[in-house]
Order: sequence, then structure tokens, then C-alpha cells
Amino acid sequence: MSEETKKKINQRYQQELQKGERFWPDSIFKDAIMALAIFIILILLATFIGVPFEPKADPSDTSYVPRPEWYFLFLFKFLALYGQIPLIGKIEWVATVIIPSIAVGLLVVLPFIDKKPTRHYGKRVLPISIMGIMVVSMVTLTMLADVPTGASLVGTLQKIGGLVIPSLAYLTLVLMAFVFKKTSARTMMWTAGISAILMVGFTGSVLALYQAPAAAETMVVNTLEEQIQAGQDLYAINCVECHGEDGKVVKITGVKALEGKEIMAINGKDVLYTLNDAALAEVIIYGRPVAGMNPFGKAYNTQGLSKSEVDYTVTFMRYMWDDRFEKPQLKPLYPPLAAGEIPSYEAHIAPIVKRYCISCHRAGKNNLSYLMDSYDNILKTGDDAPNVTSGDANSPLLIVVQGTPIPDPGNPGTTLVNSMPPNKALKPDIIDVFTRWIMAGMPNSAADAAALPTATPKP
Repeated sequence: MSEETKKKINQRYQQELQKGERFWPDSIFKDAIMALAIFIILILLATFIGVPFEPKADPSDTSYVPRPEWYFLFLFKFLALYGQIPLIGKIEWVATVIIPSIAVGLLVVLPFIDKKPTRHYGKRVLPISIMGIMVVSMVTLTMLADVPTGASLVGTLQKIGGLVIPSLAYLTLVLMAFVFKKTSARTMMWTAGISAILMVGFTGSVLALYQAPAAAETMVVNTLEEQIQAGQDLYAINCVECHGEDGKVVKITGVKALEGKEIMAINGKDVLYTLNDAALAEVIIYGRPVAGMNPFGKAYNTQGLSKSEVDYTVTFMRYMWDDRFEKPQLKPLYPPLAAGEIPSYEAHIAPIVKRYCISCHRAGKNNLSYLMDSYDNILKTGDDAPNVTSGDANSPLLIVVQGTPIPDPGNPGTTLVNSMPPNKALKPDIIDVFTRWIMAGMPNSAADAAALPTATPKP
């Protein structure tokens, strides 16, 4: 910097001082006011918007995948893309230490490289262009954080937009500034702008092409009634098959590996008075292999229950069966039906099936290949499908839920299908819902049911 330039800068500095704007207390006061305003905004956001509840942390859940905070996502995405480059492989220490250190180092030494005294953006194209590309790169990598990398088209587009284009842009700008010094500022700005547009374009293409898998439902409940309801649903899916709807079963029926095995009823004082909540949870988590009960904890069963789900199941058992606890008023299993009203699968059959049928009629169970985990499966699956026929009072499903077993035509005196559920007959109102639904044409949604004639045909 020449002496003449230094003199001009000092003169300008003295002029600014004469205007009365000083770092202390003027600038500090302005910064303090702005910081206070931001602090108040954060307090208001935390008070009136907050963060949605999540399930309690489960140390035994080995399937949990930790994620960094959002402001670090671009670094993790960069590491993922860098690790997919052919011939380089996953050299984590280079991507996590060396390259970020070089980037930060360049930002530190940039003022020493570019010593121009002027502050006008038109005279500082190189640093502004590099910072612009870096900011765009951070934003686009953050947006791509949830998209997996790989050898697919989506993965290739991510590598081009997230690594190739910014790298070429940095290299081109540096060459323009220090090798081809006659390059105009406008050319450098166009280079940075086109690079940013290409990065955004590739990011948009990736997000448009990528189809995220359906997110697994996360059970988050707050009130006692919701915890009991959640526990009852979990018990119905995982426990009814052996212990029955109300925990009274003392002899297992309908379970191939445990047919005829005698067990203790779990709804009485011998269990509920003897075991506290922690002990009941341990029984569910670790199981009782000697008695034929498999573990249900996620650490021992990939399809098992989380710690929160185990707690909900224990809460259900405690409040529904333990006479020392007052049972709260729970919501009905399904919306009450008026006279002549037609039930639907979504509103009526699905919750009933979840409570009484899904424990046995799901994949991996001995159920004659009859799955009841979806509307289509109820209508179409089974070794002797269909098990339900619109308007047919002799539909196999309707026969067995009414408590009548279906005989085996090939072996007189034996049954092909027992009455369902095997441990306890359904209540008349639930049988009535099944009857109305099948006889009316098995509508899927409430809208489908409302579109049908209101009078339900009688068998």
C-alpha cells in the first residue's frame, strides 16, 4: 500500500470520527439493542411455538441412527459425497480435517492475498465470488442431506452438483485472478453466477427425482388415556395371540409352537401385585425363553418394542387389570353406529382388526396366508381366498367371527379354521359391525360408506 493511499485512508477515518460515530458506546449500544431484540424473538418462539415432542431416548434401541444438528448437515453430506468418489474411497480424515482446514485457512489468509484498500464490491470480485459459491454450496448440501448417495442417477447428480461444479468454479476463479490477470470482473461474476445456478439446478433435479420412503409412524402420547390406548393397541398386536384380549388365558390355543401350553394368567393379583412396573417391563423386554416367550425389546428383537412402547403396554396392564388403580374413561374403539348406518373399513373395521385380529393375521404367522393388515389384504389374501364376498352372509370371515368353525371337507370330523378369535368370542356389537360391513359391500372409506344406501341389507 502506497503512502498516498494510507494518507487518504487516515483522512477518511478522521472525517468519520468527527461525525460522532464511535465504537464505544455508539456501536456497542446498537449491537446490544439488536441482540436484545433477537433474544426476545427467541423467547417468544420457544414459548408459543416450541419444538414438537419426541419419544423418550431409548439406549437399548440399536436401530437408532444419530443425526447432526441442521447447521452441520452440509459437512456430513460433503463427507458422504466425498466418500463415494471412485479411486479415492472413504478417507474420512481428509474430508473431515484437511479439506475444511484448507477452506478455513483460505478465508483467514484471503485479506492478506487480496490487499486492495477499496471496499466497493465491484473491486473485490474474487472474495465475494468465492464466498457466494461457498454459501450456495452449504445451502444445497444441507437440502440434499436426507437424500442417500449411491451409484444411481440421483447419486451421480448429487456428486456433480455438490462436488464437481463448486470445485471447478473455485479453480476457475483462482486461475482468472492470479494466472489470467486480464480477465474482467464481469467474466468472474458471470462464472460465479452460472456455477451457483447450476448447483441449485442439480439440487432441484435431485429433490424432484428422489422419492423418500414412507416415514415410520412415531408414537408420541401425552395424557394417561392416550398412554393406555397406545398400550392396548400394542398389547393387541404383540400379546393377544397367547394371553388373550384380557390376559386371562391359562392354556394357549391356536399358536402352533405353543399349542396346549399352560401359562399363568397375567391379569390377576399373582402377577400385578407381585411385579412392579419395572419388573413387568423387564419381562416384556427380555422375555421368558424357558416359558416360550420371546423377548420384545428392540435390543433383542429387530421388530420389537421401544422403551416408550414397553412403558405404554405396562401402563395399559396396570390401569385396566389392577384393581388398585382407577380406570379412566377411554374413547370407544370405533365410532358408534346409528340404526341402518353402514360402517367403513377406515373408521370401524381397521381398529377392530388391529385390536382382535392382527396379532395372528400378519406376515410370519401361521394363518393360512390370510393377512389382515390392510384393506386389500383382507379382501384378497388367504389360501382359500377370497375370505369375504360382498353381500355374502356365508363369507368365511363372517362365519368364524360369529363363533362357528369351518370344517375341513377333506377330513371329516376336523376343522379347517377355528372360530376367531381363538381365545375369546367377539362381543355382539363387533360381530354386528362385521356383518353390516360385509353385507353392505365392504366400503373402504367413510365417504364410500356414506355414498351407499343407508339401509343395511340383512342376511
